[in-house]
Amino acid sequence: MKALGTLFPEDSSIPEQFRLDAPLDETRYLVDGRLLDWKGEMQIVDSAIETGVDGVYAPKRIGSCPLMDGAAGAEAVASVQKAWDHGMGVWPTMSVADRIAHVEEFTHRMIERREEIVRLMLWEIGKPYKESCVEFDRTVEYIRDTIDALKGLDRASSRFVIQSGIYAQIRRAPLGPTLCMGPYNYPLNETFATLIPALLMGNPVIIKPPRHGKLLFVPLMEPFRDCFPEGVVNLVFGNRQLIKPILESGAISVLAFIGSSEAANAMRLSHPSPNRLRCILGLGAKNAAVIMESADLDLAASEAVSGSLSFSGQRCTALKILFVHESLAEEFIRRFNEGIKSMPIGMPWDEGVRITPMPEPGKIRYLTELLEDAEAHGAKVVNPGGGAVDRSLFHPAVLYPVNGAMRVYHEEQFGPVVPIVPFRDIETPIRYLIESRYGQQMSIFSDDAGEVASLIDPMVNQVCRVNVNCLCQRGPDSFPFTGRKDSAEGTLSVDDALRCFSIRTLVAAKGTPRNKTLLAEITRDHASNFLSTDFIM
Repeated sequence: MKALGTLFPEDSSIPEQFRLDAPLDETRYLVDGRLLDWKGEMQIVDSAIETGVDGVYAPKRIGSCPLMDGAAGAEAVASVQKAWDHGMGVWPTMSVADRIAHVEEFTHRMIERREEIVRLMLWEIGKPYKESCVEFDRTVEYIRDTIDALKGLDRASSRFVIQSGIYAQIRRAPLGPTLCMGPYNYPLNETFATLIPALLMGNPVIIKPPRHGKLLFVPLMEPFRDCFPEGVVNLVFGNRQLIKPILESGAISVLAFIGSSEAANAMRLSHPSPNRLRCILGLGAKNAAVIMESADLDLAASEAVSGSLSFSGQRCTALKILFVHESLAEEFIRRFNEGIKSMPIGMPWDEGVRITPMPEPGKIRYLTELLEDAEAHGAKVVNPGGGAVDRSLFHPAVLYPVNGAMRVYHEEQFGPVVPIVPFRDIETPIRYLIESRYGQQMSIFSDDAGEVASLIDPMVNQVCRVNVNCLCQRGPDSFPFTGRKDSAEGTLSVDDALRCFSIRTLVAAKGTPRNKTLLAEITRDHASNFLSTDFIM
């Protein structure tokens, strides 16, 4: 195994395809359909990747962007309110077909910037190149799937319903100005998982990129400006000094946020009318795998390695604690450790790399503290090199035996630390899942049908997805993605998200001859975008 410090490259050794020609120093932001120049404080964006020149290493400077304040937040609020115009703006009253056309035009422009966005993602968050490409391509696929889902939803609404002598057309209408904030680990995909359905349903938006992964939005500012009416998409950079005034304004109708439950609670309480604020939230998770005595160990170990350590464990759907039947523990750990050896550590452009530099300042220290706490309470690091550190690289660490006295048993580590808990009685993992503050997903590994069935029935009331003999994951995007307890609010999928960002609304009239004639005239003359029987192909 190579020493971690030798994995950081000299500038001259970086493959040409992945080099940054010059720092991306962006002073502009997007508000009211215009790219405006920021005159205030800037924030430097450094990579977690250290590179060397003649043997002297330092974090690679990627660029800089505005660090905007409350006044800039007020500017974005005014823009999004103008675009909404009490629901009478161009975008919220536009036909579904026309809104789709705008999003499709943007998608074409976005694809043209693919390599630039992928390269920035690689440098900003250390995501392996192939995984960065997958994130971009999956985002484009998600846009197209959401458009198809909206067409289907609109076709189903393109008719009148007649009940008890009342003629009605029931459609979905937008909710109002929306604030979209994605996470750093999937900065493009998770942001667009809320942005696209919000836009398609007629809501004007403010985008605040994540704290890591913000420069990759810069290539999209001009497409956003050119493809949408003024004020429909606003892109601002900053931190809580920017966000708090936006919410305190009371203008935001929808908060779409993926991050911690603590941050979500604080933002909700910043709104003067929190009961009026629709929240679509993807929050924390502590997904457990339960490896039963009847499990296929090769399969369980392989899925658990990938589920725990893909992108260095920085996934909300990662397996973050493993319960292994005590009769299998020793052999499972042996196979798990063999699997770690097949997960190369290095730079994001290295072929096949899975463990890369971690972008969060303080994360290495936090993970090390988890190890120290676990060791103080009786666990050991049981894999070669586990917990070794060099700058922003952290070698995956497997902890065993873990128990409830340890922080790592309860806290979401969001990194390459894998706690393994031996159990004899199935009540041990069941009790853990019941008492956990989280309720996103779990995995069961067993070849005993009765055993699996006996776990499924109670566990679907604790988590929102039970995975049988496979790791936890979000996809396919047509499946509902949500969580119980402190893990989520609202449901994201190509169908569910459209409903989350809209509300059912109807136009109704008594079925008198005069009203029938009136409704027929409106639909025949295409006088209304809402009251319409047009069929989108």
